[in-house]
Amino acid sequence: MDRTNPIPCTVMRGGTSKGLYFLKKDLPEDGQQRDALLMRIMGSPDPKQIDGLGGAASVTSKVAIVSRSERPGVDVDYTFAQVAVDKPLVSYKGNCGNISSGVGPFALEKGLVNPKEPVTTVRIYNTNTDKVIEAQVQVENGRVQYDGDFAIAGVPGTAAPIKLSFLDPMGSVTGKLLPTGNASDVLDIPGFGQVEVSIVDAANPLVFVPAKAVGLSGTELPAQIDGDPEMLRLLETVRGAAALKLGFVSSIERSAWESPAVPKMTIVAEPKDYEATSGTAISQDQIDLTARMMSMQKTHPTYAMTGAMCTAAAAVIPGTVVNRALRTDADPERLRIGHPGGILEAGVEFEPENGSVRIVKTSGFRTAHLLMEGKTYC
Repeated sequence: MDRTNPIPCTVMRGGTSKGLYFLKKDLPEDGQQRDALLMRIMGSPDPKQIDGLGGAASVTSKVAIVSRSERPGVDVDYTFAQVAVDKPLVSYKGNCGNISSGVGPFALEKGLVNPKEPVTTVRIYNTNTDKVIEAQVQVENGRVQYDGDFAIAGVPGTAAPIKLSFLDPMGSVTGKLLPTGNASDVLDIPGFGQVEVSIVDAANPLVFVPAKAVGLSGTELPAQIDGDPEMLRLLETVRGAAALKLGFVSSIERSAWESPAVPKMTIVAEPKDYEATSGTAISQDQIDLTARMMSMQKTHPTYAMTGAMCTAAAAVIPGTVVNRALRTDADPERLRIGHPGGILEAGVEFEPENGSVRIVKTSGFRTAHLLMEGKTYC
């Protein structure tokens, strides 16, 4: 343990994730040294992350690296890192929308942005996706206002809402809204057969699969999916086939190592009644789509924010499996996604373009909470 060179570190909940937030200047410039340090701080690789600050789940093993930006019209630069729990791996492919919701408050806390009351708009350049995100953060008496009456599914209690807007989110990783050029594709899945999917890239690339195509109803809870090793293997194989088609991996079998985070596997179905993990009854009348998302080869306990942005975009593209599963009278400015933790609303602004659409902006609301500021001696 090096007690002579502790590293300043902030722990924040962002949306339904929790992560470590660092100023870029406090971390090594060398990529290998930085990754080794982040794994050591998180306690990876170890399923319990017992000797680090990670929470033994993909949603609590995340990092935000932030600095003042020199880009015109942008306040801060932000890099997202997903630290694998049980593998010696740090992935920078794609972004995390939940962790993004903590970047604005963190920037204000660290004096990177001057506060303006009652709302400060922080313009964030995400280096992973080469895209700009606007975060509207509530401010009172010159300080971030964390307390409020806004609730999000998957987080106990209430807090102040933070509006996130993903500007021109198309092609965040692949450069195209529809990376294959098609609203849907048929993948050959070894040992299973053919599966229809839609691969869409907005805020993050996702591969959408109809629940019934893989033998699911779409209403399963994380414990049911994660407790079925054969289903986990099938879902990762479908995701791996999509990753191979995108050129992210050298083979389907290497997907969990070479591109574990993206494309994100997402299972969709028409609106259905189900019971959330909290025991709350969700009625099909309350939602426009039933969806389950995978995160680092396990079922996401709620729903990724960038996933919601991409889902909203996919919903308005004619011919996608999302568009076909969607409630016919769904409002694109208030798309209600039914996930294991409850309901998440997402909005999309779009324009018709060449038989498809151009996504102008996607948006949604999250909350954040400053949990701890201090130094790590890992």
